[in-house]
Amino acid sequence: MANQIEKMIAQTFMDIADGLETGSFGPKAKIAVTGLGSEHGEANSVEAANLAADRGVDVTLIGTAEGEKFTTCKVSDEDEMYKEMEKMLDNGTIDGCVTMHYPFPIGVSTVGRVITPGRGRQMFIATTTGTSSAERIEAMIKNAIYGIITAKACGIKEPKVGILNVDGARQCEGALKELQANGYDIHFAESSRADGGCVMRGNDLLVGSCDVMVTDSLTGNILMKMMSSYCTGGSYEALGYGYGPGIGEGYDRLVLIVSRASGAPVLANAMEYAAQLVKGNYKAVAAKEFEAAHKAGLDAVIAARKPKAKAAEAEEKVECPPKEIVTASIAGIEVMDLEDAVQVLWKNKIYAESGMGCTGPLVMMSEANKAKAEELLKAAGYVS
Repeated sequence: MANQIEKMIAQTFMDIADGLETGSFGPKAKIAVTGLGSEHGEANSVEAANLAADRGVDVTLIGTAEGEKFTTCKVSDEDEMYKEMEKMLDNGTIDGCVTMHYPFPIGVSTVGRVITPGRGRQMFIATTTGTSSAERIEAMIKNAIYGIITAKACGIKEPKVGILNVDGARQCEGALKELQANGYDIHFAESSRADGGCVMRGNDLLVGSCDVMVTDSLTGNILMKMMSSYCTGGSYEALGYGYGPGIGEGYDRLVLIVSRASGAPVLANAMEYAAQLVKGNYKAVAAKEFEAAHKAGLDAVIAARKPKAKAAEAEEKVECPPKEIVTASIAGIEVMDLEDAVQVLWKNKIYAESGMGCTGPLVMMSEANKAKAEELLKAAGYVS
């Protein structure tokens, strides 16, 4: 009995010492990292495991190497490694895992985390791998929610959301603002450019104008690669926290993705990222955000932006009205919808032209017709 009490006292003092050293009190998050498959060899994961352990993470290496600062789960090959990883996640041996490859189901995608070069700010990129939906606009709407969940779990109470100026940005903006009007607690960032707004430009990526940058996952993947290896030529990802956790409604496994080119600093940051999510109770945060989004009409908002089926029969030919000088313009129309939007105005006897400004696609018309054109395009669903 005396020995047990002595051990408990000793462990308590060890936990206090660890807390003073790392700044983190309470039970350590149990995070694994896979050792096999990196372009930099298993030694890369070993270095990362040591770095993360020094920051207060309880690390398990799933691989072949051993060390003093981490536990090793021995496996013989990558196939066995992934099977062991899933088993450990499902039985609670570990709280999360950092790995170099993982096939997420449709509806789940990863939220990356970078350090912006302009001002050294941290920024979440939603999303970077996986597919939130097979339909682009629905995916970007969900990506925004996934980004908010992740940022909140990492301690940002009111993350500022920006939408990267890619195809689908304006429809995503309209959807998110509709959710906001319906009561969903979302806060929008302002672009660093003079014209402001929550649609972000390349400059905003560099300076970190928002906490959460919403984009499609393919673009997000490219951004992660560039932001993590712009100083190294691409063969070694040296900066940031990796491609992040797979987030999706009802998804329970905490799996964070890094690249096969990710270096030890990124892997260590990714393990720390995973530990923050565990400490921030990301599952409870996710459940609360999904509940709030659905209460604000998420399903209806998404349904209203489903791609409309084209009529099988040939449409009537629309004649172009007499040409006018076009000095007014309406932005916020997707590039793929630009010509259809022009046709709507032509049908209503308003002369219009399509164009491209520095902020994206435009429909141009005379100043006298702008108000009416805006009304028609809103009614047709091309602008919000």
